[in-house]
This record gives sequence, structure tokens and C-alpha cells, in this order.
Amino acid sequence: MTYSIIARNPETREIGIAVASRFFACGAAVPYVGRRVAVATQAFVNPLWGTEGRRMLENGEAAEALIAEFAARDAGRDIRQCHMLDAAGNFAAHTGKDCVDWAGHRSGSHHSVAGNMLTGPEVVAATFDTYAARDDLPMAERLLAAMRAGEAAGGDKRGRQAAGLVIHRGEDHAYLDLRVDDHADPLSELDRLLEVAGERYLHVAEAMPSRHNFSGTTDRAPIDAAILRGEIARQKAGKPSRSLATDTVVKKE
Repeated sequence: MTYSIIARNPETREIGIAVASRFFACGAAVPYVGRRVAVATQAFVNPLWGTEGRRMLENGEAAEALIAEFAARDAGRDIRQCHMLDAAGNFAAHTGKDCVDWAGHRSGSHHSVAGNMLTGPEVVAATFDTYAARDDLPMAERLLAAMRAGEAAGGDKRGRQAAGLVIHRGEDHAYLDLRVDDHADPLSELDRLLEVAGERYLHVAEAMPSRHNFSGTTDRAPIDAAILRGEIARQKAGKPSRSLATDTVVKKE
């Protein structure tokens, strides 16, 4: 009932998951991303594959061995699907024999795609190939381009409802975490949210504290300047904000 992609960029240390499904809030149920690892648990979701998997992978477990261990432990293995990335950069995947057709997975050096209840294998192929081809794009846009290709190839055979996008940049906390839980065109809504995030949120995210800089950026001036430059550029291009937020109300003393 879902297809997802896990990807890593060894140059930027970014790790991301994108997911789409005709299932409510798949962005809450499927992705588990850490500082160096990622897990996508889907089909008949077992969240322990996500929580335990993320912890054990961060502790140095190999993805292939961990997938085998979880499958051996889980009596529901035949209806589960999961793929994961370990701290060494290796991928592994499991598609249970009783996952609803079409179901399957494909892994490469830097990304992995898995899906079930799809219109056919072309969904995984299109998602995988598009991500590989669009190395001109930043991680978030590249993941969404791949998911769009999968949707164009057929996607979830039941239709559309929800999607999610999570990216970490070498930290335990997310650099970006967007979800669309109930929408007729969730990937388009993710596109809009990503565009709105670029107006202000991502400038703040760049300045957030990290493991190597506990305080982060404490001077608001460069953040505000970056936000203003972006706003001016959008105005010159004739692109209004796509945010649905209300106007800021300034109270007079």
C-alpha cells in the first residue's frame, strides 16, 4: 500500500526518505531516520523494525544481517516490507511473500526503493531511475522528483492520500520533516510545503545547533538577511508566497 525511497548523499552527509501511499499519515508510520542510518517499514507496518532498527544500525549493525534477524523474529514477516541503510552506507531490503501485488524492491549504491500494492514493477523502476538521473537537484527536490516519477508510472494502485519527506544532515534531529496526512494530491502538497519551507524555515534550520556547535547561530541578523534576500528575489520573479498562513499582526503599544 506504499512506495518509498531511502537515499544518502556521501558528500553532504544527507540521508532522506520520501514515501507516498493511499493510507492515512504514511509519513508518520513509515520513515525512521537517524544521524547515519535510515529505515522504512511498510506494507503491514511493524514500528519496531523502525525504532529498534534505527538504534541497532546506529550502533553498527549491518543492514543485511539486521533485516535477516528481524524477519526471523517476526511472525508477520510474510506480510511485512522494509528497507534500510546502515552506518557503513549499505542497503538491505525485505519484501514478504504475502505482500499484496505488485510488491518488490531495488537497491543501489546510494539509494533504495521498495513498494507494495503497486500497479506494477514500473513504479519502483521509475522512482529508482529518476533519482539516479536527477543528481542536478538538491536532496529534497530530487526525492520528490523520484516519487513523482513513480506516481506517473502508476503509484499505489488504490490511489493517493498521504506522503512524507524526512531529511537528516548528520544529526539525530531532522533538518527537514514534512508530512501530508490526508490530501487528494499529497505529492503536490509536499511540493508546496517545501517551497514555503524555503521562505523562512530552512534558513532557520541551517542555523540550528549541532553536535559540533551546541549553541548554533545565535545572531538573528544573517538569518533575517537571508530571508529578506529570498523574499526580494521572489518578488522580482513575480512569484507570490504559497503559504496559507495568516498575515502577521503587530500589536501597537
